[in-house]
Amino acid sequence: MTKLFSLQRILGLLLVGMVLLPVSLNAAEMRGPRSQPDTDMSLYAPEQHELYDGVFKITGRRIYQAGRLDEESPWDHMGDSADNLRPVGGEIVFDVNEIANSGTFRAELDLPEGHYVVELERFHEFSGCQDGGIAAYLFEHGNAGCGDMNWPKSLLYVAGWGYGRASLNGESLYEDFEIHFMVTQGMRHRDTLKVMLAPAQGEAGAVNPAAQQLDFFIRSPQRNAGNHPNREVFDHFFAMEVTWR
Repeated sequence: MTKLFSLQRILGLLLVGMVLLPVSLNAAEMRGPRSQPDTDMSLYAPEQHELYDGVFKITGRRIYQAGRLDEESPWDHMGDSADNLRPVGGEIVFDVNEIANSGTFRAELDLPEGHYVVELERFHEFSGCQDGGIAAYLFEHGNAGCGDMNWPKSLLYVAGWGYGRASLNGESLYEDFEIHFMVTQGMRHRDTLKVMLAPAQGEAGAVNPAAQQLDFFIRSPQRNAGNHPNREVFDHFFAMEVTWR
């Protein structure tokens, strides 16, 4: 009886080990934009929903610019401290298909310097988590394993990357520059517009899930270590009012 009990116990422990070991290994291996430690809730991936069509039609208003055009280096165009922001007129509009990695992005803004237009001409994947150039429902920035540390970790409802151009008062300003746009949880304080890059504790990003914002930038391929971010040109705008159509 004792031997039988011991054998059953050993077999039980082996079975538990076989079940638990892969889970432990997978948890370490799978850490990335859709797998985060210490998360109490998970989201279904878009493709798990049978009605998901991949189409996002979104408009951004109440727009701010971080810094200025043609600002003398060194400069900070992230604007996390909110002391170099200015409101600008116009709107940001995009209509994209995340499944097909296609669609349009256009920002028409009224700056003190004149009428400023940015258009994304072709989508392009700069890293694997960007899913062909347009990605939906992924974690990015912070310690998400996708993106840089210039923003806090956030759920991105949709984001796009690629190349495009900008014009000022109808004349070409930039050609074949890198463009990135994203609709995120509220990265900026509703009133102060300040950004907290890292949480005081825990793994959750320093964001407000009760708010959304739309950021985009257009940046030069040329770098400049004196600027933040380290590009010769980095024009950065964000909208605090986001409308889904």
